[in-house]
Amino acid sequence: MKKKILVEGMSCGHCVAHVREALEELKGAEVLDVSLDTNSATVDLTNSNASDEDIKAIIDEYGYKVVGIETV
Repeated sequence: MKKKILVEGMSCGHCVAHVREALEELKGAEVLDVSLDTNSATVDLTNSNASDEDIKAIIDEYGYKVVGIETV
């Protein structure tokens, strides 16, 4: 299952790398894209048990805010 995560607070390439790093901590998750242009990230959770709450928590730990999660 793929999820698009809308992230508030990214303002530069370093932020994009930070969000990617956060998402890579989710066991089994494959980070497909993190975009500064759309302030979003797309992950494939096919091999992961991560919940939306897990995604929000890890991104929050890195100092960013999840404003929405959509299944794509």
